[in-house]
Amino acid sequence: MLNKIWLALVVTGILTAAGRDIYEAATNAYGNGVAWRLEPDELSAVAGPGRYQMNLSFSEAQVREHFPHAAEPRGAAILPATITMHDAARGSVVLQLDDKAPAVFTTVGVAQGAKGTLSGQLAVTQSGADRICMLTFEPVHFVYLKRVTNAAFEAAGTAVQIAIGLIGIMALWLGVMKVAEEAGLIALLARAVRPITVRLFPDIPHDHPAVGAMLMNISANMLGLGNAATPFGLKAMEELNKVNPRAGTASNAMVTFLAMNTSCITLIPATAIAVRVAAGSANPAAIIGTTFLASLTATIVGVTTAKLLQRLRWYRLDDAEAQS
Repeated sequence: MLNKIWLALVVTGILTAAGRDIYEAATNAYGNGVAWRLEPDELSAVAGPGRYQMNLSFSEAQVREHFPHAAEPRGAAILPATITMHDAARGSVVLQLDDKAPAVFTTVGVAQGAKGTLSGQLAVTQSGADRICMLTFEPVHFVYLKRVTNAAFEAAGTAVQIAIGLIGIMALWLGVMKVAEEAGLIALLARAVRPITVRLFPDIPHDHPAVGAMLMNISANMLGLGNAATPFGLKAMEELNKVNPRAGTASNAMVTFLAMNTSCITLIPATAIAVRVAAGSANPAAIIGTTFLASLTATIVGVTTAKLLQRLRWYRLDDAEAQS
């Protein structure tokens, strides 16, 4: 079900981006092929082939006229430009964009594949004594589909970086838990918490393998190692199903354990701390106190709810229903 929801979200995002791109292409929201007329005095130093540095001004009226259908088209700007004249009649222009540039300029620049610049072509014609200079930006297409694609790749790269940052701390705690298991510490812990497990799981023998698997799972969750706790949780469910008189149907012990696993008390949220470290948090351990209180509350509520619902006839499965 969750995979279907993710697929629906992905398809919705792609269709929305494609629809927006189709609309903007139909309205020519980014002024593809529409030329700007530049003031002659701005280009007075451009006399022939060569490279020139100067400022080009764009009035608010020009911006609004050029991008009538784009989001946030308003705003005047005076931008540094590098003009490379190939001959007396044509050249290329690269504008340097800053925070004061119209937002649509930045959008077009990113869609062109550059960040902080906007490129175009310059055409110079002579009409009698008048010199006409026309600037045409490089055309852009599929702006929002490119954004979706770039965001997907950036998110994938971020996931890899975070995963690599988790390797060290996961290896450390998994090693510690394996050493504890081999040294018999888990068995000692099982005997220590026997009074609690007897009350929480009265149907399970205190020396059953399911108890050890549940303790390993709970211990891993207490250290915030959700990935390490998963195999122990699966093993615990497998062992609990062996003593389940109705195999394949969740028993009271399974429901109680699932509530504890989902909302387990977390003493040290190691995984969350590692993620915060990988993300550059200034104080990654600041969440320890709030995480402990939140998980303690969730565990109390979850276990209490499971125990209360077990007493209600509505949530019980009689023999006839179990056999059917």
